[in-house]
Amino acid sequence: MADPRTIATYDAKAKEYASLVKSYAPDTTLQSFIGLIPQGGHVLDLGCGPGTSAAHMQRTGLVPDPVDASAGMIKIAQEKFGLNARQATFDDIAGTEIYDGVWANFSLLHASRENLPHYFAAIAEATKPGGILHVGMKTGDGTERDDINRLYTYVTVEELKGFLTSAGYDITYTKEGKERGLAGTIDPFVIMRGQKTPNG
Repeated sequence: MADPRTIATYDAKAKEYASLVKSYAPDTTLQSFIGLIPQGGHVLDLGCGPGTSAAHMQRTGLVPDPVDASAGMIKIAQEKFGLNARQATFDDIAGTEIYDGVWANFSLLHASRENLPHYFAAIAEATKPGGILHVGMKTGDGTERDDINRLYTYVTVEELKGFLTSAGYDITYTKEGKERGLAGTIDPFVIMRGQKTPNG
């Protein structure tokens, strides 16, 4: 179940968040992801925020399915980029082998730890064999709220690898770093990519 206080923060700060996200060009991580998806491929943008990444995907010929639990974010994605964005939560992930890729860039960190295995399994079910999953998470231990009321589940790199491999993905890329977010703190993170095994 989505955390209502986290969603309320994103609704209230949607415009501020959108201003922090560069919209003129995709970063190298997104470019690499796009390069792995076949031309015309369908991509689930899970937690699309203001729609910047989905807009870049669409401009390269991909067919994004941008979803977010925040109505404020969806409104910006629709109005600023003309995207067919829709409001949905992690519990709404459904379908079998419909996506060539899934872009979950710092969205699943708002899910509870006990629900993460279920969400990764649902993502894998919705991904075509050979499809690509990108996931970004903050690293650490435990669960806590930040200064602007968002609830986070922190994971270790090995823990995230376990979630992906258990869901049927082969890990193809891992990157760790630190970055300043909406709350103003500089936090450690991991970006991981996996490819769904043919019999996954």
